[in-house]
Amino acid sequence: MKQSDDEVKATNDRYSLAPLVEIMRKLRGEGGCPWDRKQTHESLRTYVVEEAYEVVQAIDDRDDEELCEELGDLLLQVAFHSQIASESGRFDVGDVIRGIVEKLIRRHPHVFGDVEAKDSKAVLRNWERIKQRERADEGGEPGSILDNIAGAMPALMRALKVQAKASRVGFDWPDVTGALEKVWEEMDELEQARKAGDKARMAEEVGDVLFAFVNVARFLKVDPEIALGRTVDKFIARFKHIEMRAGEANRRIEDMTLDEMDSLWEEAKELSAASEERHDDPK
Repeated sequence: MKQSDDEVKATNDRYSLAPLVEIMRKLRGEGGCPWDRKQTHESLRTYVVEEAYEVVQAIDDRDDEELCEELGDLLLQVAFHSQIASESGRFDVGDVIRGIVEKLIRRHPHVFGDVEAKDSKAVLRNWERIKQRERADEGGEPGSILDNIAGAMPALMRALKVQAKASRVGFDWPDVTGALEKVWEEMDELEQARKAGDKARMAEEVGDVLFAFVNVARFLKVDPEIALGRTVDKFIARFKHIEMRAGEANRRIEDMTLDEMDSLWEEAKELSAASEERHDDPK
């Protein structure tokens, strides 16, 4: 059913970025907020990362209300950086929106053009080819599929992205067996470096082991960043249990023996397992 002019206007108003852009302009302008006025791209970079992680946390928590709020906070960062750039005439939020719209159309020729893509793998292969052509057009030389992977990205995420991109052009193990064998190979090399007392080589081999484990995680379709994060959370919860039990006994945790702490660690594991069983029980 065709929308009326009033309905179209109401829809445009609802989804317009204009109110946010105007607020940012006012906050940054004369008589605006002193804190907002002194910010730069560099001073805000931490907030971009923090807001992105808070979005991820809301997704993990399956909290729609929190996710809506955190997406707003992330969008604020887009508006903030765009406003800063607009003040020196470099670009504004309109340029940001136009750029991503054009990129999405350009990189989805199977939707907006006459290219066929039978499945998601074909889509990703086409995406990488298009990106390479774009880089070649900009620099005059064919770009690498591994270009433009942010160095500031957390190392586990960066390793996963590098491996996934290489896999799309066939540089990969046939199955997880090869990836697992590579882990043991790297572990052996780490042990050799440890026995030799070669600190520089040990650091290198630790990196190789971690990289190999990320490859295994990729084959198992496990996000290593999320998996490690959950393990860290689990460690924190169990360690806090040890601290609590030590407090109940009027003891300092540093005065406990390792065996005592191990016993409380196992106690924490049992309590956690029992709690999960109760949570999973539909009754």
